[in-house]
Amino acid sequence: MNNTITDTNFNFPNQKSLYKGKVRAVYNINNEQLVMVATDRLSAFDVVMPKGIPYKGQILNQIATKMMKETEDLVPNWLVATPDPNVAVGHLCEPFKVEMVIRGYMSGHAAREYKAGKRMLCGVPMPEGMKENDKFPSPIITPATKAEMGDHDEDISREDILKKGIVSEEDYLVLEDYTKKLFQRGTEIAAARGLILVDTKYEFGKTKDGKIVLIDEIHTPDSSRYFYADGYQERQDKGESQKQLSKEFVRQWLIANDFQGLEGQTVPFMSDEYIESVSERYIELYENITGDKFVKADVSDIQSRIEANVLEYLK
Repeated sequence: MNNTITDTNFNFPNQKSLYKGKVRAVYNINNEQLVMVATDRLSAFDVVMPKGIPYKGQILNQIATKMMKETEDLVPNWLVATPDPNVAVGHLCEPFKVEMVIRGYMSGHAAREYKAGKRMLCGVPMPEGMKENDKFPSPIITPATKAEMGDHDEDISREDILKKGIVSEEDYLVLEDYTKKLFQRGTEIAAARGLILVDTKYEFGKTKDGKIVLIDEIHTPDSSRYFYADGYQERQDKGESQKQLSKEFVRQWLIANDFQGLEGQTVPFMSDEYIESVSERYIELYENITGDKFVKADVSDIQSRIEANVLEYLK
């Protein structure tokens, strides 16, 4: 598994700082541009797994790049260039400290809360009589506060965001508007590929000149959940689980192996065969979500490849 990249420590010209998130490393170049390297790290339940997943970084980066291009007519984004399969370069932004989560269906976290008897999520009511994976009457926005690495993101209501001054009301209205537009477009893109965009999260930032833009990733299997449209209703009617395209399959495997990121729990052993199967699932996700054949990048020496491509771009 040495054909993966799980950490980077580059030193680029005019580099001001390096921030390491759960999956990405972000290099600040001259307080003007960010070089974002998507590693092959896998995070679930806010815990980074011990082994990298081959091609995962490339897959996430290329899906996000494609989706940014397919939505830039609706919502401005931070992206400037992709000099390497694992790298995105964009404008330096001040990120908002909330993630805009939007849900079209009652799945994942929402379904777990609903099963626990809750009928409000982030101050938004969820109708009585729903079953897991049912469609909401209309999509609901359930924001989360951004956590530093290792901490859990926490649900927060619109009212609390405004009351605590995390985001101004004027800016929050823009975030809500952009979130709805992006989800609508994402839903249309997914439908054209035989998929249902179930839920997703968007992150936004402000450029130096005060413009609100979409940052980070969009409509990837790490930030979004997809179902296959074919047979969706039939499975719902029979009470069967849905065929998913997201990293939920990793979460389910972890849950089955007694891990949910809780204190005292240890990450179960991941065999090379299991890691390989996760990589294959990610490639399947890529091809279904984008409609393109996945072309594997040269992974004989990923670190050198990324460094050379970024240095060439920064010249």
